[in-house]
Amino acid sequence: MVRVTTTGVRSASMIRRARVLLALDTSVGEVDSRVVIADRVGVSCETVRLVSKRFVETGGDVWATIGRKVRELPPVPAIVTGEVEARLIALACSTPPEGHARWSLRLLEKHVALVEDIPDLDHSTIGRVLKKRNCVLT
Repeated sequence: MVRVTTTGVRSASMIRRARVLLALDTSVGEVDSRVVIADRVGVSCETVRLVSKRFVETGGDVWATIGRKVRELPPVPAIVTGEVEARLIALACSTPPEGHARWSLRLLEKHVALVEDIPDLDHSTIGRVLKKRNCVLT
């Protein structure tokens, strides 16, 4: 773990957590208080507490403690899937309704709301999808 803190090829947060763990190491001898460790390492007392808590939770696994946690699921499931995107592009490439010379984002938003198998999308979301695929509303 000393190598993680001295080589400089890891992220700064990983190096900080490794330094906190080295300062908390009981095999060296007497362990200082959290305040002293926080001042020496250059982090807050809360960081020292959280690193020590995570070390206990991971069962003493150093790499699991200093590394990032892997997120199991995205925070919000994506509304626009590939199928929705394809249907939206097909609608944008079709002829506009009577009385309109071309599709606008707000007009597409109204028509998407009428289609049952496409979720309701905001005009800004529709614009992002079309921009991502280089579709120009002309």
